[in-house]
Amino acid sequence: MDVGARMDAARDRLAQEMRTLVSDAEEMLRAASKQGGEHLGAARERLERSVSVAKSELANVEHAVVERARRTARETDEYVHDHPWTAVGVGAGIGLLLGLLLGRR
Repeated sequence: MDVGARMDAARDRLAQEMRTLVSDAEEMLRAASKQGGEHLGAARERLERSVSVAKSELANVEHAVVERARRTARETDEYVHDHPWTAVGVGAGIGLLLGLLLGRR
């Protein structure tokens, strides 16, 4: 599975965990408003589990993003070393375009 597919899967899992976290937090608030010690304890435990899982999924997404950024930086560096004049031309073109756009303001 490539990094992009892993990022998509991790993002989907994180979104699901965030929905579960919100749901558990709402249930804990309802239980707290009813002052039910038994219900409050169970809701708190579910909320703690949800937070733990959400943190884990967030760490997975962060790892995937960092890995993708490193790979992109490495590929860009290799391309610039292999094609220096093309990179200079593209950079000059982008600079010219930005200069024209900002000059119109």
